Amino acid sequence: MGGVNRSIIKMATFTERMAPVLVLWLAVCLSGTWAVDRGNFKTCDQSAFCKRQRALKPGESPYRALLETMELTNTRLTLQLINDNNKVRLLLELYRLQGNITRVKINELKPLKPRYEVPDVLIREPPTEPLSLLSQDENGVVLSLGAESQRVIVSARPFRLDIMEGRDVLMSLNSRGLLAFEHLRMRKDTQADPESEKKEEADPADQAEGAKEEEEKDKDGMWEETFKSHTDSKPNGPSAISLDFSLPGVEHVYGIPEHADTLRLKTTDSGDPYRLYNLDVFQYELYNPMALYGAVPVMLAHNSQRTTGIFWLNAAETWVDISSNTAGKTVFGKMLDYVQGSSETPQTDVRWISESGIIDVFLMLGPTPKDVFSQYASLTGTQAFPPLAALAYHQCRWNYNDQEDVQSVDAGFDEHDIPYDFIWLDIEHTDGKRYFTWDPHKFATPKEMLQGLLDKKRKMVAIVDPHIKVDSNYKIHNEIRSRGFYIKNKDGGDYEGWCWPGSAGYPDFTREDMRAWWANMFAYDQYEGSMENLYTWNDMNEPSVFNGPEVTMHKDAMHGAWEHRDVHNIYGFYVQMATAQGLIQRSGGVERPFVLTRAFFAGSQRYGAVWTGDNAAEWDHLKISIPMCLSLGLVGIAFCGADVGGFFKSPSTELLVRWYQTGAYQPFFRAHAHLDTPRREPWLVGPENTVLIREAVRQRYTLLPYWYQQFYHTHLTGEPVMRPLWVEYPQDPATFALDDEFLIGRDLLVHPVTEEGARGVTAYLPGKDEIWFDVHTFQKHNGAQNLYIPVTMSSIPVFQRGGSIIPRKLRVRRSSTCMEQDPYTLFVALNPQRTAEGELYIDDGHTFNFEKKEFIHRRLSFANNILSSVNLAPDAQFSTNSWIERILILGTSKPSKVTLKAADGQESQLEFDFDASMSVLTLRKPGMNAGVDWTVTLM
Repeated sequence: MGGVNRSIIKMATFTERMAPVLVLWLAVCLSGTWAVDRGNFKTCDQSAFCKRQRALKPGESPYRALLETMELTNTRLTLQLINDNNKVRLLLELYRLQGNITRVKINELKPLKPRYEVPDVLIREPPTEPLSLLSQDENGVVLSLGAESQRVIVSARPFRLDIMEGRDVLMSLNSRGLLAFEHLRMRKDTQADPESEKKEEADPADQAEGAKEEEEKDKDGMWEETFKSHTDSKPNGPSAISLDFSLPGVEHVYGIPEHADTLRLKTTDSGDPYRLYNLDVFQYELYNPMALYGAVPVMLAHNSQRTTGIFWLNAAETWVDISSNTAGKTVFGKMLDYVQGSSETPQTDVRWISESGIIDVFLMLGPTPKDVFSQYASLTGTQAFPPLAALAYHQCRWNYNDQEDVQSVDAGFDEHDIPYDFIWLDIEHTDGKRYFTWDPHKFATPKEMLQGLLDKKRKMVAIVDPHIKVDSNYKIHNEIRSRGFYIKNKDGGDYEGWCWPGSAGYPDFTREDMRAWWANMFAYDQYEGSMENLYTWNDMNEPSVFNGPEVTMHKDAMHGAWEHRDVHNIYGFYVQMATAQGLIQRSGGVERPFVLTRAFFAGSQRYGAVWTGDNAAEWDHLKISIPMCLSLGLVGIAFCGADVGGFFKSPSTELLVRWYQTGAYQPFFRAHAHLDTPRREPWLVGPENTVLIREAVRQRYTLLPYWYQQFYHTHLTGEPVMRPLWVEYPQDPATFALDDEFLIGRDLLVHPVTEEGARGVTAYLPGKDEIWFDVHTFQKHNGAQNLYIPVTMSSIPVFQRGGSIIPRKLRVRRSSTCMEQDPYTLFVALNPQRTAEGELYIDDGHTFNFEKKEFIHRRLSFANNILSSVNLAPDAQFSTNSWIERILILGTSKPSKVTLKAADGQESQLEFDFDASMSVLTLRKPGMNAGVDWTVTLM
């Protein structure tokens, strides 16, 4: 939720204490436009460092490697680079890491002061493997990377780095000569302090640099930059870094969220680069490279031979340029190349530009998509395993007005037989936007309200934003101020900006002691009115500053020794980290937390869920939710969703129904709406639509066992839950750019209806040897085809892969917790070889006890007419009351009899029905416990 223009309604209360100028400014912003005001956000041309770097011409690299400085130890290579224009030296470090990853770091050899290196994102110092020297001459060195004839070639003049496998170049660095490193320097028109004067005298290289620098005319924006009415003082001067990467044989690159764009990234030659800079963008536009709320500087490259990844570990404002030698070529043009024997290999070139910090890049060499996921997970960790209830349905709006409102919405779900697990409270629940408090009139007895929900096995989420009302009667503010925990402005005072409470301070979450203090505020005795079924939503954590440059914090604000410009993109990551820690701590480390964040960075997957921010009730926003979540999944953030129905504006009933049908098959499933929009709880949109929404939500609940085991799997492996088809069909080019359909795990393919008035959709079913079953009709379809599917308003095209077994719970109750001990139905879909396999994962659904091996994990398999359940984790201990109440086998023939052999060896015959028209066999009430061994034999 959020954006400057969040509402005019609030103006009255919001402006009482505000300076008239700000009132005027807000009035202009709130003037009712329904699209992003691009003028609030910089283009590359308006961002001085981006403009400077983009002006560099390829092929003129001033950098050369000084081979005589090379040192090779068992774990790393170091080598100095020199810029022949200004004689400044850089230090290159190269590491071979475990698991087929190469790390390249470049920093100044002798920086004037330390440059920022991002902490806390890597889960550990990555373990190295030995590098060995294969050959060396005056032109360069060749090192072995151990695995399968992989090697690194370092060329000296100009400096260039190539990673080869056999005769193939996998990736080249600085092949276009766009490495740039703006060294820290003294400003000429200020009196430098005598200490550093002495240093300058002492180092002849620096004197040479000084002479050269007279020629390097200070360009605009190097020492000060103004955007609209905001001036960035830039006390450290220019500090940008840049490096180019060439990817031979690659035409498809993905990742670098968050952007409202297609899954396959576009080339940027004719416009702005993709921007990574966490911003509170009101009413974002679609299909463009503008920055949004989060930034994960990870790109994946894929072709039918190999998948690789680039992880650029830098938290400053970053721009990514993409160009390709095949971009813009028509199919005819490519055909012509082929006929004429043109041998140009497709190639994608990528260039990263960041405002400050160092170059620290991880080259993940695959070769498969799943290898890249596991490589990235080894660096930044995997998705936190959410409580089961968090995978169910969430009901939210800005705002449920008071306790009575909450109670009546809760009752409405029961009355209309629609399950839900969480109801949400936005900013109006607080006492005057003071987080960790409750409005004394509207939410006078929060524990009573929470207990009422708990009695129905339901939960609540309340918002806690990281801007703190400046008010001497507010305990949280007083404590943060007295402990010195606020971010400081450039002059050393507490930084203040405007947000929902009016004047607000911003806690410095980059400090570990501040995060520990914040976590402690979630203790039950600190957060009054909180109970174990209250969870947390961190919004506005880019951070959003209504009167700041680009609606965010001034870059020259200070976090201890570091400027905000150095750490901007990890602020939200730290807010969610501290909040999740608080929820874990309050339960003594027993309960898994649930925290939703709007801003994020690499590694945010370890702390909870993410949503796509302030979307709008428009068909294109429904469509874009698919590639936006697919992109997040590719870079580790599996728990993603979009506001169902759209946050801004009011959806038509058709759009609302289609959005529920889509959201029911996306990882995070929450309806949300803006304060100004008419109420749209599912029973307020006409009885026929209530029926359709109920059905979509119920489908979600029946599939919770499958969703839960997918999240267990991603927690172990880093593989996305909602994934593009190419991840499972990496050699099928027809899948490479698809982003209107997706897989959940390996076994469910979903093609939501996202067109207004649609009478049909065309879904691509992958796999030339696969078959796919419509989950609603059990109709069988062959893979490797475009299938036209007629649709009505009740249709959600979903297919189960032949060869899979999916567990469902068909007795839907009012919340997921109420279904905990309910029985399972197994859907066994046979492949052409008449085999299938799947899993069943069960634990208590909410604690960390699964880490102590308290769970059931079983392999289900069907082969030779025998269906069996065997233990995948013999050392694990857990028991369940759930049993198997039905088994459906799709694509089989009629047996003469069916026998069940139980764990104790007892055999019995099972009743069955066979539908010959659909080849579906149904076994009724086999009755075995879900946690034990058994076999079912078809005779």
